[in-house]
Amino acid sequence: MTVPDTDVRVEPGSFRDPGNRVFHRGDEVLRGLDERCARDWRALSVTDFFRAQTAAGRIVGTEELTPTPVDAPWAAVLRHERIPFVSHPYEWSYGMLRDAALLHLDVLAAALEAGFTTKDGSAYNLQWHGARPVFIDIGSFEALRDGEPWAGYRQFCQTLLYPLLIQAHLGLDFQPFLRARVDGVEPEQMRRLFAGLRRWRAGVPTHVHLHGAIQSRNSAASTRDVRDQLRAAGFSRELALATVRGLTRLVGRLDHRPGDSHWSDYQRTCAYSVPDRQAKEAFVDRAVAGAGAYSVLDLGANDGRYARIAARHAGHVVAVEQDPAVVDTLYRTLREEGEQRILPLVMDLADPSPGGGWRGVERAAFVDRARADVVLALAVVHHLAIGRNVPLPDVLDQLTALTATGGNLVVEFVHPDDPMARRLLANKPDGLFPDYRRDAFEALLARRGRIVSRTVLPSGTRTLYQVVVGG
Repeated sequence: MTVPDTDVRVEPGSFRDPGNRVFHRGDEVLRGLDERCARDWRALSVTDFFRAQTAAGRIVGTEELTPTPVDAPWAAVLRHERIPFVSHPYEWSYGMLRDAALLHLDVLAAALEAGFTTKDGSAYNLQWHGARPVFIDIGSFEALRDGEPWAGYRQFCQTLLYPLLIQAHLGLDFQPFLRARVDGVEPEQMRRLFAGLRRWRAGVPTHVHLHGAIQSRNSAASTRDVRDQLRAAGFSRELALATVRGLTRLVGRLDHRPGDSHWSDYQRTCAYSVPDRQAKEAFVDRAVAGAGAYSVLDLGANDGRYARIAARHAGHVVAVEQDPAVVDTLYRTLREEGEQRILPLVMDLADPSPGGGWRGVERAAFVDRARADVVLALAVVHHLAIGRNVPLPDVLDQLTALTATGGNLVVEFVHPDDPMARRLLANKPDGLFPDYRRDAFEALLARRGRIVSRTVLPSGTRTLYQVVVGG
């Protein structure tokens, strides 16, 4: 489908369903529907199910543009509520993935009861308002037809259930598995991971081994053949609902509590004194309050202390932390509080999410999604420059690239004589970082923006800067 309006940008990740396509017009998020999808939408939009789920914030707010724009090549055009920040499932913690899976199943169960189903079951059908998941793929809903199984079951397994099984039963972080393949974890890989006695773990016999056996048996059969076989066997909406409820019970039992890690107690064990912490909190509060920011990116967020301060003054905050266990603890706390302004994400800043999927743009890279009005880089620079051997100019290039032009970068420089810096330097050859000095850092900052404020913390070994990028 072509788009005649030059102000319209087609969403690169929206092409797999030829019946509908997401695109952007200015700040609007729109979806074009063909004739069949438009009929499904209009039937869906008047149901009590859809209205209730939307009112509860479980399905993204959506309205049809009427009349349909005359230059639009679709039978209907929808406008969606804009999600503050689009994230990918491999950037979520275990608790986030589990809650997303449960919402997906709850929405599907309610849809089945109303006479609808979903075409797919991908984790990418969900996004977040802070710590609250929301179902966004309106184009996935279609009228339920007798004798048809849930078409999204395989996708649900590969992008949601299988990653949860891997972490719950094997203790392996699921994020690398999802990042490796945009379509998720393949059944054959799961069968190898869950061989021997592991095959009897909860959920594995049915959704890994039996699922794989059925797929192999029906590999030569067409979709119509399978549908006819199910209809003849008496497959019904009640059986579909029973399957979804069984999955819900399984996912509900697959809880995995994060254990202790190097970073989980960082705020207590790091080198900050009480006066240092108080001065740092006051500096961050002033900087964000004075910036008039809508979006804030907190890099190395740890327990979310500074993300919370930023959220007092901003519309939304993305809190990035590399340790999945720390992110999961933060997420569970934010969820209990009902926080909808802070989104915690798992991200290694030295290896951020790249572009993925078809042509490398189906899933946008983190650096292409994350430009913010204010970027907080607190206790981050020394870990990248010394701990990960990233040249100091490159560290600042990355931080300023994540900051909107005219936006504010709030950055902390840990002096070489600080206890944490000395600890990192002790593991490196002598003389490896001759330019890791405060004067060199300030000169690099001045080339990338205007330093509007600075303060040395009471300990004397750390300095905070507020920089207007490009200013």
